[in-house]
Amino acid sequence: MGEFWPVPDTLGYLGGRWRAERTVRDLAGGEEGHFEGTVVFGPLEGGGLLQHESGDFTWRGVTRPAERTLRFLPGPGGTADVRFADGRPFHDLDLTTGRYVADHPCSADLYRGEFTVRDADHWWTVWRVRGPAKDLELTTGYARAA
Repeated sequence: MGEFWPVPDTLGYLGGRWRAERTVRDLAGGEEGHFEGTVVFGPLEGGGLLQHESGDFTWRGVTRPAERTLRFLPGPGGTADVRFADGRPFHDLDLTTGRYVADHPCSADLYRGEFTVRDADHWWTVWRVRGPAKDLELTTGYARAA
């Protein structure tokens, strides 16, 4: 079906368990880190999905446990309203064409995320972070877990 796989229902697509592999590149310093773990999109009380990511992050030769939680709320027309765990807005997510670009300003830095759905069981995100404090690229591949 071409390069992108359209998703009519973002929350319906994301629901379940995924394996995640992420490369974090510091473009200013040249360092590279790696995250490997599991992402679970489970039901959220009141509607939507609670995303919980957990795994191991290796940076500068040191591996530590890492985790984060996000809320994915229903948006119009099969989209999602993504929020931080405390409810603050993060970004919208519209996968109806199989590809979406979202921006999130954070202090003086700008986070720009590109979401790409490849098929029923694989999707990617590339976050580019630019500003006075950061110059990063975070690339994550997701594969649906059996």
